[in-house]
Amino acid sequence: AGEGQCLSYAGCNFLRQRLVLSTLSGRPLKIHKIRPKEEDPGLRDFEASFIRLIDKVTNGSRIEINQTGTTLYYQPGLLYGGSLEHDCSPSRSIGYYLEGLLCLAPFMKHPLKIILRGVTNDQIDPSVDVLKATALPLLKKFGIDGEGLEIKINRRGMPPKGGGEILFACPVRKILQPIQFTDPGKIKRIRGTAYSVRVSPQMANRMVESARSILNKFLPDIYIYTDHMKGVSSGKSPGFGMCLAAETINGTILSAELASNPQGQGAAVLPEELGQNCAKLLLEEIYRGGCVDSTNQSLALLLMTLGQRDVSKVLLGPLSPYTIEFLRHLRSFFQIMFKIETKTPEEEQMGGEKVLMTCVGVGFSNLSKTIR
Repeated sequence: AGEGQCLSYAGCNFLRQRLVLSTLSGRPLKIHKIRPKEEDPGLRDFEASFIRLIDKVTNGSRIEINQTGTTLYYQPGLLYGGSLEHDCSPSRSIGYYLEGLLCLAPFMKHPLKIILRGVTNDQIDPSVDVLKATALPLLKKFGIDGEGLEIKINRRGMPPKGGGEILFACPVRKILQPIQFTDPGKIKRIRGTAYSVRVSPQMANRMVESARSILNKFLPDIYIYTDHMKGVSSGKSPGFGMCLAAETINGTILSAELASNPQGQGAAVLPEELGQNCAKLLLEEIYRGGCVDSTNQSLALLLMTLGQRDVSKVLLGPLSPYTIEFLRHLRSFFQIMFKIETKTPEEEQMGGEKVLMTCVGVGFSNLSKTIR
């Protein structure tokens, strides 16, 4: 690739988006001025760990980082896949790495089967539970399905020490189906998980009761599992939390989650408060609405972009700042523009303002997948 096609960015923001899109589009990337003025300049350990993970799933990538870690040059190789293991940095949860992998996994040469170790649930990134509940059904809509698609939690790990372990497996696809996903439908049931590790198992039950006290006013079909892990599978730090997902008649899944403060940081949280706040967050997510919840907006838009040369439409709630930046990146890496129409609540008769996103896919085809 000539230097002409190399895209250049400044700053450490949206590092994952840039690396993922660079890998898929095959365009080299240069990022400079990564935290140059801080006492500890350059890449953080979790970003370096993400770069190592990208290096593991690709073949022939060239990565150059200067001595202070403030400049990164990345020339993408081929997505290879296979059976891998990766130890994630405990300063961010496994969700941080998994979000990147969900974008790349369908386009590998060999089906990806990877074991990730680290923190499974924290307060910054989407937890493994939420991605399992929302991202996997979304991939299925694009035709990425089969027995090979799963996220399995072997051990839970809470911050600061982690100790969790998950398995993520995803089959490969040559092409993606275009989707028309514009009617979220009415909510029919709520499912959830209240988990506790290295604390009293009663904590989970207390969270469930307080969450139900709010949600029962709206819906009878609520089932929240309690997941209390013991011994080795409970990781290295105590904590508890909850993940809720509301499912509609048309297969839309909207989620919300909360986790307790890490050991030794911040005030102690009562499980009752956490359960109630999590239920309120879910109601807010339902109010925002759309066919894809706010955690997975960028994944849906990416899969639409990479679809066949056909029209895809999806109805989203208000766009998150992360998604807005993602649309800008899609334009610079793939030269693709979305048509964005706002729908006011009066037209839709429910919830907040919605956005109808329409695009024609770039006809991306998985070149590395061998045709049998």
